Amino acid sequence: MLAQAARDLLPPVSHDESIAITKLRSLSSPNLAPASQRPFRSPHHSSTLSNLIGSKLSLLPGEISLAHHGVLFLDEFPEFSSQAIEALRTPLETKQITLCHANTKITYPADFILIAAMNPCPCGYHNTGVRSCNCTPHQLYKYQKKLSGPILDRIDMTVQLQAIDASVLLKTTTNSTRQDASAKTAIARAYHAQTQRYHSPAITNAALNSVSVCERLKLSPSARQLLNEASAKLQLSARAYFQTIKIAQTIADLDAVPIIDAPQIAEALRYRRPF
Repeated sequence: MLAQAARDLLPPVSHDESIAITKLRSLSSPNLAPASQRPFRSPHHSSTLSNLIGSKLSLLPGEISLAHHGVLFLDEFPEFSSQAIEALRTPLETKQITLCHANTKITYPADFILIAAMNPCPCGYHNTGVRSCNCTPHQLYKYQKKLSGPILDRIDMTVQLQAIDASVLLKTTTNSTRQDASAKTAIARAYHAQTQRYHSPAITNAALNSVSVCERLKLSPSARQLLNEASAKLQLSARAYFQTIKIAQTIADLDAVPIIDAPQIAEALRYRRPF
């Protein structure tokens, strides 16, 4: 539900994005009308590698390309095959995927937002306080190690969600509509700030490389000091270091402040993986 809501909070598709989405879809389903909304793809964890990245025999695009300009939601993330999980490394880095068969090679775009969900352990109750976990230490280790360091390093943000008390599940709130509208307004404002900064609607904070981060994003002295101290303590990789800055810049855009300060760096660091 949250992953689908994330898609709905994104800005409407532009003309160029609609064409790109429709072109990819038409390879397997011709005569489609132009895409009017961003894609939301949610393959099952039993999906094959070919289904996820594309078929090397037919050279048709897979789920990661069909999610281009939209959201790819992978529920029960550790239940996907290790091969499928590791295959995400390149497209998450380069925003494209290349398929090869015989003497033919084709490259598809794969610029998607990955949202992955997982339980804390195979039984789902480790450190939840709901009930006792029945998993052995070996099972817990094997489950969490299914996600390698390089994959986790490419995931910008992690959020731990707690179980909701049953007594509030059926309650309705008049704040939900206002919160949704407020979030959309803040996101639209942040996108506008990025368009003004980069003089292009196609460039976002997430798309910046390390050189562009250094040249275009401004950190206050206190923000720079906090980031450097945290980097040494948490042993952040170079990728995670620059990811933190880009997340902090997006937080600053949502906060409508001109430069990255310590509070934005502190919030971005809280989203680093907990394990």
